[in-house]
Amino acid sequence: MTKMRAVDAAVLILEKEGATQAFGLPGAAINPFYSAMRAHGGIRHVLARHVEAASHMAEGYTRTAPGNIGICIGTSGPAGTDMITGLYSASADSIPILCITGQAPVAKLDKEDFQAVDIASIAKPVTKMAKTVLEAAQVPGVFQEAFRLMRDEPSPVVKPQATRKQLELALDLIERSERPLFVAGGGILNATAEADFLALAEETGIPVVPTLMGWGIIPDDHPLHAGMVGLQTSHRYGNESLLASDLVFGIGNRWANRHTGDIKTYTEGRKIVHVDIAPTQIGRVFAPDLGIVSDAGSFIRGLLELVRERKAQQRDYSDWARECQDRKGRLQRKTNFDNIPIKPQRVYQEMNRAFGPETRYVTTIGLSQIAGAQMLHVFRPRHWINAGQAGPLGWTLPAAIGVATADPSTQVVALSGDYDFQFLIEELAVGAQFRIPFVHVVVNNSYLGLIRQSQRGFEMDYHVSLGFDNINSEDDMGYGVDHVKVAEGLGCKAVRVTDPNQLFEAFQEAKRLAEEHLVPVVVEVILEKVTNISMGGASIAQVNEFEPIAETEEDAPTAIIPIGSREGAPVGV
Repeated sequence: MTKMRAVDAAVLILEKEGATQAFGLPGAAINPFYSAMRAHGGIRHVLARHVEAASHMAEGYTRTAPGNIGICIGTSGPAGTDMITGLYSASADSIPILCITGQAPVAKLDKEDFQAVDIASIAKPVTKMAKTVLEAAQVPGVFQEAFRLMRDEPSPVVKPQATRKQLELALDLIERSERPLFVAGGGILNATAEADFLALAEETGIPVVPTLMGWGIIPDDHPLHAGMVGLQTSHRYGNESLLASDLVFGIGNRWANRHTGDIKTYTEGRKIVHVDIAPTQIGRVFAPDLGIVSDAGSFIRGLLELVRERKAQQRDYSDWARECQDRKGRLQRKTNFDNIPIKPQRVYQEMNRAFGPETRYVTTIGLSQIAGAQMLHVFRPRHWINAGQAGPLGWTLPAAIGVATADPSTQVVALSGDYDFQFLIEELAVGAQFRIPFVHVVVNNSYLGLIRQSQRGFEMDYHVSLGFDNINSEDDMGYGVDHVKVAEGLGCKAVRVTDPNQLFEAFQEAKRLAEEHLVPVVVEVILEKVTNISMGGASIAQVNEFEPIAETEEDAPTAIIPIGSREGAPVGV
C-alpha cells in the first residue's frame, strides 16, 4: 500500500478542495508543511510580513468571489496567536478562512516546550472548529471536516429551508403592507443568491435597503435602491424611508446595532420579518413578527416562485417606490467643498468621479469607512469588501492584497485613515515583492478621528492626536508620519494631495502608476484635522448632521440622483 507523509496528504486535500491560494510565513514547526507545498507545486503562496496580516489577506481573498477559501499559514506559538484577530474578524462576518499552524512534537506538549501553546483552546471561541491533530492518520479526516464546515455542506445537517407554509405567511405579510422594504444582508452573498434576490425585488417592486455587508447586492443607481440605514454608514434618505415603512423584511442580516440604533424607534409602527440560516440569529436582537430559519438562497427562490404564482393579486408598490426615490433626490449631504486643508467629503466626491462602477473598495472601521459608505457608490456584489462586526484596525491593507490577488483584473481601491494604515503598513512590501497593484487612498488627519469624535461626549480630546513635528520631513505641517517616504521605502509609489482641485488628477495618476509598475500606489490626502462626520448617538431618527446639507445639485454633483432632477418625474420606476 502506498504511503505518504501527513503534510503531503493535507496539501493534496487543499488541491482537491480548490483552495490553492495561501498567505503566510514559514517557521521551524511548519517547515514540513512548506516542504509538502514545494513538492506539490500547485499551491500559490504570498509571503506576508506579519501573520495577522496573512489572516486578513486570506479573508480578503475569500470575500472576493463565491467559492473562494483563503488559507493562512504560520508556525507554532505566536504565529497562531497572531491569527486570532483574523479568525475573529472572519467568523464575526461568517467568512470562511482556513488557518494552519505548526506545533511542537506530541511528546513535548505540556512540557514547557518552546512556542508550544494550546492554540486550539485559544482559537475555539472564534472558530467553527479548532483542532490540534495528535495522530498523523487523522490529518485527512480533520482537513475534510474543516472544508465541510467552511462550505456549510449538507452532511450531517441539511441546510434549513423554509416550508411552503412559511413562504405563504411571509408573502401574506407583504401583501397586507402598503410600504414594505427589503433589508438585504450579507447572507445573500454567502448563499450566492444576489441575482435571485434582485429578481425578487423587481418582481414585487419593493424598495431595498442593503446592509453594509450586503452593499452592492442591488446597484446604487437601481430605481429600487432605497439607501442604507443606520447610525453611521447610512444615507439621510435611507433612514427616512425606513421610518416611513410599515414592513421591514430582512434576509440574511443580523440587525446590528449600528444599523438599527434604538430598537423601539426601528420597530415601532411596522411589522418585522427575519430570515436567517442560523436559528440563534432569530430573536437574538429583538423578536420579529415572523422569524424563518432558512438558507437565504432557497428562501428567495421559493418566495419568488410563490410571488409569480400569486401574480394576479400582487399589490402595486410603484407610488411607494417613487416616494423612496424622491427622498433619494432630496435628502443628500454636501460633498463639494473647496477648503484647504481638504474636507473629507470632497475626497469621496472625487473618488466617485475617478473610479468606475467596476471598482472594488476595501476598508475597515473609522471615520474614513463611515464617510466613505455615506458618499461613495457601489454597483456590483462583492465590490464593497468591509470588515463589519469586528472592525480591526490594520485590516484594510492586507485585505486589499488578498482581494487583488483573488481578482487581479478588477480595479481595487483601499480606503484607510492614517491610523488604520499605520497598523500593518509593512505589508506594502508584500504588494511590491509579489507585484500586486492596487490604489490605497489614505485620508490623513493625524488623528484617531472616530475616537476623537466619540470623546466629545466626555468633553475631552485625550490621547487621540497622532501629530508631531517630523524632523526628517519638510513641510509636514505637524502631521507626523511621512507616509509617502514610508511607502517609497517599502518599494511602492505614493502621491500626496493638499489641494482638493488636484484630487481627481491624483487618483488618475495613481491608477496609471499601479498599471505601469504593478505595485501598490498610495494616495495620501492631507485633511483638515477635525471634521465631525454625520452620526447618530442612539436613534436613526436623530442623526447629527455636523456639516451643511446639500441644497443644490452643485452641492453634491456625484449624487446618484441630482437634487431637483425628480421634479415632475412620472409615477413608477
